[in-house]
Amino acid sequence: MGRATDDIEDLLRRHAPQVLGALVRRYGHFDPAEDSVQEALIAAAEQWPRDGIPDNPRGWLIRVASRRLTDRLRSDEARRRREETAAALTPADAFVAPPPGEGPAGAGPSGLGRAPSEDDTLTLLFLCCHPALSPAAQIALTLRAVGGLTTAEIARAHLVPEATMAQRISRAKRAVRGTQFRQPDARDRDQRLAAVLQVLYLIFNEGYTATAGPDLHRTDLAREAIRLTRAVRRLLPREGRVTGLLALMVLTEARTPARTGPDGELIPLDEQDRALWDRTAVAEGTALAEEALAQGPAGDYQLQAAIAALHDEAERAEDTDWPQILALYDLLVRRSPDPAAALGRAVAVAMVHGPRAGLAEVDALAETAERHYRLDAVRAHLLERAGDMAAARTAYRAAADATLSEPEARYLRMRADRLDRLDR
Repeated sequence: MGRATDDIEDLLRRHAPQVLGALVRRYGHFDPAEDSVQEALIAAAEQWPRDGIPDNPRGWLIRVASRRLTDRLRSDEARRRREETAAALTPADAFVAPPPGEGPAGAGPSGLGRAPSEDDTLTLLFLCCHPALSPAAQIALTLRAVGGLTTAEIARAHLVPEATMAQRISRAKRAVRGTQFRQPDARDRDQRLAAVLQVLYLIFNEGYTATAGPDLHRTDLAREAIRLTRAVRRLLPREGRVTGLLALMVLTEARTPARTGPDGELIPLDEQDRALWDRTAVAEGTALAEEALAQGPAGDYQLQAAIAALHDEAERAEDTDWPQILALYDLLVRRSPDPAAALGRAVAVAMVHGPRAGLAEVDALAETAERHYRLDAVRAHLLERAGDMAAARTAYRAAADATLSEPEARYLRMRADRLDRLDR
């Protein structure tokens, strides 16, 4: 039952953005459409484990969500006028909602009109990155509507209270209310691209290393981010930033089979069994990274992809080309003030010039950057390499106490306990 429930949850998360896109395209009401989709997802979560997954799960969700939304819109005369306006603007081959009295029973291909496609999700992605929204609002709305993250998860990723994030998302929905549901023209699309790529990267990162909860890896989110990035690349095949981001995701995801042990415990990069890495993905990611660098000036994603390729190409941890990685990080931190890039550079400095040199970089970051558990985790690792076991234990435990990820916390405490045993 547990496995079946997990499969249903994965299915619902995968279809939710497409269902929302179909409803927004048809009715043009973002907020009530999302509420109706959530109601359909709840209905599915209750019924499917009992009755079985429908032959056309996406169609089932659209029919139920459309019925809920139609009822909601028709309950108010003003909303009914907006619905009629949206219907008049919708092409004849667009999705046709089921009649108000029709329930989910037997939901299938008939009566659905044009099925929701990848284009709906892509259009929804660009809608969420509308220029009327601030960058913070663009990211929050996309993570909620397209990434399927909860408000609490988004708040944790941005280090703000959940209530603050909920208000930010609500304001963003109001700001895009009434916006025509279509892909932007070429100039507008280019203006939104930076926000779209940043959002996709955040979704991927939340999937690859969950910020909270019992699991280290959320496969559904990571795969959805890669799928959406592939869709953006099909739209913009010669855009180096897009190709670079896809390369970075594919190269990073290739290591997933070796990241955890039999009991779900975290295994750091330098201790992973590299024979378990997905070599097909490594080859694809490396080719994409090379293509991205040839598509124009090296930006953040191209440089990060090149770093990931150097890691993945090393057959053993000791074969890693750290001087080249450090050179790439030097370029990256000159381009971007990103604290994560600066922390990665500190590790590269330690690998090239020794742990004390790396610690000096970390200490300098601690004076300027907001305190984050990864800063303590890297500091602990470098202190251990430098032989200062007491300070390393303290830093490991501080990092463990600060993270909301249970696998990471267990790993960090395990490292601290190991140093305790070595001192006895």
